[in-house]
Amino acid sequence: MKKTLRYPVIMLLLMLLRSMPAIAGEVNLSVAASLKEVINELTAKYEKSHPGTVFVKNFGASGALAGQIENGAPSDLFIAANNEWMDYLKNKSLVDKASERIFTRNVLVFTGTTGRNISSMRDLKKLEKIGIGSPKSVPAGDYATTAIKNAGMQQQLQGKLVMAKDVRECLMYAELIEVDGSFVYRTDALQAKKAKLRFIVPQKLYPEVVYPMALTAKAAANSDARGFFTYLQGREAKSVLKKYGFILK
Repeated sequence: MKKTLRYPVIMLLLMLLRSMPAIAGEVNLSVAASLKEVINELTAKYEKSHPGTVFVKNFGASGALAGQIENGAPSDLFIAANNEWMDYLKNKSLVDKASERIFTRNVLVFTGTTGRNISSMRDLKKLEKIGIGSPKSVPAGDYATTAIKNAGMQQQLQGKLVMAKDVRECLMYAELIEVDGSFVYRTDALQAKKAKLRFIVPQKLYPEVVYPMALTAKAAANSDARGFFTYLQGREAKSVLKKYGFILK
């Protein structure tokens, strides 16, 4: 009898947990990995002036985060590294379309530890291993793939691309010299200790890097989430973004 009841009981418990209201003051954030330092600093500042607010932060590839939200993961605010994944959730009515804003912008660069002279897309053919975010879920990888294609370098780089789960893993590969260099955002390259920024990828080769943000559909009743969302549009947030090299306009 116990064996026949176990599965229904577990399912009931899971349903109850998912239906439970969020803890008062708790704000769940789903944020593109390249914004980790910015969001960590801003949440720390916000908690000081709003001591009742507690943040639960989830950083990762935008596509992975969107998939988690779609599958019911708790999230009050989504910040992606491209429009594609924000549009994906909007089309499924999982984010509040009216709340969507552009949080900030960035540019794609190539960074690495290689001793070779690398100063342009054409020079990449000299390298053996190149780090790139998986283009199916990592916006930085999608931007880089587009740039490679538009630069006519697909054939020359065939077999040389090493896929990473997000842009920070790309940077880690470059830092640990597991690849000769990686495509990352300029803000990531500025955080590197060993890898050096080799060149900025020409903007004409890929779409502008934008970070759209929006409250999720579930965040309507969360006043703390709405308060932080407003804060992210203010002067202090812009100052922190500028500090880390993000583009404001």
